[in-house]
Amino acid sequence: MEPDANERIERAIREDGRYPPEAYEFLHRGLEYATRMVHGDEPAEGPRHVSGQQLCEGLRGLALEQWGPLARDVLARWNIRATRDFGEMIYFLINLGVMGKQDSDRLEDFHEVYDFDQAFNSYQISFDAMDE
Repeated sequence: MEPDANERIERAIREDGRYPPEAYEFLHRGLEYATRMVHGDEPAEGPRHVSGQQLCEGLRGLALEQWGPLARDVLARWNIRATRDFGEMIYFLINLGVMGKQDSDRLEDFHEVYDFDQAFNSYQISFDAMDE
């Protein structure tokens, strides 16, 4: 993207104010992560779509991989407290013209994909595996 386009997007994100730019950077990395989970690492001949549910699962996996038991706290600091927030961010970018969607995609696809307390509090570190 051109620097002007990046500046325009960041300005729109800041004006919207619901989620900080860092949350959108995480969303972008999570989209790449989810796409690799669903489609693998093979180069694509065309666009590779992931559903709202698949994206939420990818974002969960990436958050746990990056921050472990602190994942929920990091996301909460960015005002992300439910999977619906991921959808709000995606549809904000769609409305800006930065992302596209398929006719079958809906904001509701992101509604209650998982409960944040269960999804992030169930993360356990196995100390036995660390001793081996």
